[in-house]
Amino acid sequence: MSPTTTEEFALPERALENFGAAVRAAIEEYGRVTSADVPIEAPRRPEFGDFATSAAFGLAKIVKKSPPEVAAHLVQLLQKSGVLRHELFAAIEPAGGFINVRLAPRCWQNSVARILREGKEFGRCGPSGKRISLEFGSANPTGPLVVVQGRTLSIGQTLANAMQARGHFVFTEWIINDEGAQMETLARSLYARYRQATNPSYPLPEGGYPGEYLIPIARAIRDADGERWESAPESEWLPHFMKFGRDRIVAEQEATAKRFGVHYDHWQSEKELHESGRVKADLERLRERGYTYEQEGALWFKATRFGDDKDRVLVRSDGRTTYYGADVAYHYEKLQRSDYTIDILGPDHHGYIGRIRGVADALGHKDQLDVLISQQITLMRGREQVSMSKRAGNIVTLDEIIDEVGVDAARFFFVMLAPDQPLKFDLELAKEQSNNNPVFYVQYGHARIASVFKNAAASDVDDAARGATLEKLEHPAELALARRLDEFPRVVAATVEQLAPQRLSHYAREVASDFHQFYTHCRILEQDRDTRLARLGLSIAAQQVLASVLGLIGVSAPTSM
Repeated sequence: MSPTTTEEFALPERALENFGAAVRAAIEEYGRVTSADVPIEAPRRPEFGDFATSAAFGLAKIVKKSPPEVAAHLVQLLQKSGVLRHELFAAIEPAGGFINVRLAPRCWQNSVARILREGKEFGRCGPSGKRISLEFGSANPTGPLVVVQGRTLSIGQTLANAMQARGHFVFTEWIINDEGAQMETLARSLYARYRQATNPSYPLPEGGYPGEYLIPIARAIRDADGERWESAPESEWLPHFMKFGRDRIVAEQEATAKRFGVHYDHWQSEKELHESGRVKADLERLRERGYTYEQEGALWFKATRFGDDKDRVLVRSDGRTTYYGADVAYHYEKLQRSDYTIDILGPDHHGYIGRIRGVADALGHKDQLDVLISQQITLMRGREQVSMSKRAGNIVTLDEIIDEVGVDAARFFFVMLAPDQPLKFDLELAKEQSNNNPVFYVQYGHARIASVFKNAAASDVDDAARGATLEKLEHPAELALARRLDEFPRVVAATVEQLAPQRLSHYAREVASDFHQFYTHCRILEQDRDTRLARLGLSIAAQQVLASVLGLIGVSAPTSM
């Protein structure tokens, strides 16, 4: 058999389509009902087969029998239909109320052939035509990016990568929150650092930012302007220090994001939204739709009409737009130019979710906006917790994390748990070069495969890459690895549909584990050439999938460690 043209042979999904159709026919014959859906999932334990369906449970309620009885009878009908004699299936068996399915090795061999043929394109889709606006990581430009923002950056970029792999057009955005009282606080804190160069006792403002990160920025102002601002009135120095500090900090945030492998298509200034008149114009659209009212001089949004617990102020009585008001305006723009909008917010923003979804509903974009919360991080060194507080001045910056553990470990660790789960990040574990360190374990799997190729004949690797003799793949460890590799497109799809980047890091560890098991139980550079080529082909496929999933997470795939 030469599986290089996989269209001629059965693939797992094709076998499952046949199985699903046969089960639907059996249900109709047994229960005299039409079943539109036959759920098929991979069981948690491999001894239960490759896949299983719970279709008997639903039918049991109709025919008034127990699920095990119904499952057993459905299998009898499948036997009668001939599906069990089909070359695509190794076994179809009732187990309690489930029907377990084990596919023939041929299906998994053909799946490996497809991976070899498609290479880097395996798991990727052509253009879907879907436009997604993805905002993540946004922070006040009052200091360097810190650890919790690193997690949000990792989550956002991983999701963007997965969405692009699914063929979606993704527009990534960062909001620069440079409007409001915090910018004046930044300017006054920066001015205090400027004055402290000649007067060390000059006090920081109450509630200011005491972090030392402002000292080099203040020094840059002094280098450029000398003592010019020491005797100037606040009305003159405040706007200068505000703009200088904002521009310098945003530039540093951009540099950190780039260093971290995170790309934004647009850095949107909130201040610019106001100055351009876009906020005012977009709020007027809400007014025209009848979703606002005035009370005591303030403009309110009828948020309770859209599930919020109270109405919200858009414009204060003194004419200043609230942060929420500006957010309403900007979301109108994002919803207009995309089919789906996603915000990834930091901790303590749960109350904001319903509020912003209500805006989407009011603007005529119901169910087109989703909000994901990136929960808090506890930074650890072994058993010791590292304290973090920007205002207290003892912050741990994202750059410091990168310096200590590297981009790969940080990106991988940040997406190991669901975004809405608090994460403990152990810096010592992230640096450990052992199988206890999950990113090391996965990268070592990729490097181990590369070392196999170095010891193989180049002609063997070339022939293996063309899918020669894959019919030799029959060992349980070989089939388990092939089965795992076949999951990759479905894992990427689930990552996007569920906004669950942790699925990728979990899957990477599973692939690495299955390869290590295969490596242990099956001698790859076997004396028999057909077996050797088949196992080399499987190794090439495993290396490709590992490289692809690591690439989506933003982690390198080394060839030596």
